[in-house]
Amino acid sequence: MVHFALLARSLLLIGRPLLTANSVTCSSLKRRRFHILRVKFMTPGLAYSPNCLEEKKRRRIACINVIYSIIIGPSLALETNTHDDPRNGESTHRSSKKPKISSQFITESDIRDEFSHHHPRVARINNGSFGSCPGSVLAAQRHWQLQFLRQPDAFYFNSLRDGITASRKIIKDLINADHVDEVSLVDNATTAAAIVLQRIGRSFAEGKFQKNDTVLMLHCAYEAVKKSIQAYVTRAGGSVIEVRLPFPVNSEEEIISELKKSIDEGKSNGRRIRLAIIDHITSMPSVVIPVKELVRICRAEGIEQVFVDAAHAIGSVKVDVKEVGADFYVSNLHKWFFCPPSVAFLYCNKSTTSSDLHHPVVSHEYGNGLPIESSWTGTRDYSSQLVVPAVLEFVNRFEGGIEGIMKRNHDQVVKMGKMLVESWGTNLGSPPEMSAAMIMVGLPSRLCLNSEKDALKLRSHLRDCYEVEVPIFHQVPKDGEEGVRDKDGFITGYVRISHQVYNTLEDYEKLRDAINQLVEDGKTCKMLFKE
Repeated sequence: MVHFALLARSLLLIGRPLLTANSVTCSSLKRRRFHILRVKFMTPGLAYSPNCLEEKKRRRIACINVIYSIIIGPSLALETNTHDDPRNGESTHRSSKKPKISSQFITESDIRDEFSHHHPRVARINNGSFGSCPGSVLAAQRHWQLQFLRQPDAFYFNSLRDGITASRKIIKDLINADHVDEVSLVDNATTAAAIVLQRIGRSFAEGKFQKNDTVLMLHCAYEAVKKSIQAYVTRAGGSVIEVRLPFPVNSEEEIISELKKSIDEGKSNGRRIRLAIIDHITSMPSVVIPVKELVRICRAEGIEQVFVDAAHAIGSVKVDVKEVGADFYVSNLHKWFFCPPSVAFLYCNKSTTSSDLHHPVVSHEYGNGLPIESSWTGTRDYSSQLVVPAVLEFVNRFEGGIEGIMKRNHDQVVKMGKMLVESWGTNLGSPPEMSAAMIMVGLPSRLCLNSEKDALKLRSHLRDCYEVEVPIFHQVPKDGEEGVRDKDGFITGYVRISHQVYNTLEDYEKLRDAINQLVEDGKTCKMLFKE
């Protein structure tokens, strides 16, 4: 076994200190969480003394830093000098190219360790709502947070902008954008929707659009997007056309047909559709939309601008903004791409957008372009925007990288969905090819789920009494349609199950057994209460 004190002394003789001492002391170093091995330096040149010289402190920190780098990797090494750290985006040798995927793939034990901070008893089958973040990325986030707290001014002037640019470069490559200036990092998809819709609202308010012109969206668009349309567009005189999404859905052609009908309605009476908002993956109910075909139809019909709300996309389906062809495309990085909450990218096609896109929070960067405006909206925690390189390291520990994770999650969520369908005698809400890492599964009709209130009661009951976390969707039958039946009646409720790398078969068995128990006990949603 290597004697670490001798190793440290040997490395120090090479003369490659990684840090400056500043105010770090031996006692503070001993208290660090990552001091896994209790290394005692027995050589006289490194012995601790309360009155040690700065040179000895510098050598001691450099020694510990080297050992940390050897034992647990450079990402957790101590740092006090920000100017030479390539993670800050300031190295002239930085490359935003995707690193090679490791030949030593992550193990199931490693995955359990990465997500050991999850509640050990809860079956988390709802990655779609808030996402998940592995421990190694949380450690990288903590590194950035401490760097800011240690010396805020140096962080702001020397590190923040370049660190965010480094993250934007990675996203630019992942989504096949032409230029990094087309990529901005914002809090979430809701913020991105506000950026795009306030621009549309200004055009109505300033008379650039006619009062009877309209915005088109799917009827199941995210509620925050609907509220943004209300706040920015309808208040300024614009109107809204909703595309009715069929559900359960059997084919992409059903969605395409409904879009064409709504476009005809939107263009009636001389109106113009100024913006189409299309989901890539709808939230509730969850369905993968044929977004490329819908964008193509919008272009052919003369719709001026297309905004794709892809909150659930990156990390669960392939994202190629050139293939999609939209003017604006947003996806959350904290849902399926393992970033801590909250961060999203907003792509704005450089050839079709102008300089009047602005962040809704106005700071002193106003007018410098959306990517710069978004990189500083005042004093706040920017660490979630800075950890994208650490996320890329994490996903590339999996066989196939992010593509391998997407395939794994899709295959498993379909498998688990079919297992639940077989047990409950119900149905899937869409064909497997129209799902990504989430899929809708019909609930037994005997639960009598007849309202949104019933859905919320059942969800709360599963959480509080069975330690299962899963969203519940109430399906309102269309007029004149009977809907899908099981052996006892019409199916009016669905669970939206997710699969992420931390999920296990036991999570879904726990949900299966809980629903079966409720049915066996003759319980209906009206009989449930929050305990």
